[in-house]
Amino acid sequence: MPDDDRETARRAYHAPGRAERARHTRARIVTAAGDLFRAQGYAATTVRAVAARAGVSVPTVELAFGTKPRLLKSAIDVAIAGDDEPVAVLQRDWARKAAASDTVAELLAIFGKVFVAAASRAAELVVAAYEAAPTDPEIKALAERQEAQRTITVGWLVDGLVARAPLRPGMSRAAAVDTVWLLMDPVVFSRLTRHRGWSPDDVERWFTDSIPRLLLAPGWDAKGHSDGRT
Repeated sequence: MPDDDRETARRAYHAPGRAERARHTRARIVTAAGDLFRAQGYAATTVRAVAARAGVSVPTVELAFGTKPRLLKSAIDVAIAGDDEPVAVLQRDWARKAAASDTVAELLAIFGKVFVAAASRAAELVVAAYEAAPTDPEIKALAERQEAQRTITVGWLVDGLVARAPLRPGMSRAAAVDTVWLLMDPVVFSRLTRHRGWSPDDVERWFTDSIPRLLLAPGWDAKGHSDGRT
């Protein structure tokens, strides 16, 4: 084999290994950053501290993520999704299963578990972004993007509810979205779990029980059945 061909083969052989090592390094950095942001908040967490916790150099963190706001964004994205796969939230398997469900109860059971799992991982990170937003334009933009994404997710859920049972009289789609948007607020989740002693299971039950009561027309239960009063 000519030297050029051997060198090409050697690079092809080693490239996947390098890519995998780089992915593991990024994952360690994101995990370290998430732990520190949750424990200390955004302002008190330094890139140097993240690097030390991840066991890498500061230049390695900066090369992988650039700025501290981008590091926080990556930590939030991974926390919400539960992994670093480049798959949008509403394109994941749980969303397909929820969309194929027959009743409000089934839809909320799937959505509620995913919401609470994501909030358990990400709520404190988003709260850290909210706290830093007033003094950091890049973090402010990040917080606004998170709220916009929540609006999209909530709209998807509300449309799923409406496809299975009618909203209560006078309840517009916009009002329904606002109601669920508030129920899913990371600050609400944080207050309930950190300050009021609720468990994630408590939040899940409250969330899935509240939506039918607040949104559905009287006489409709979460299984999409009417008792004849509508």
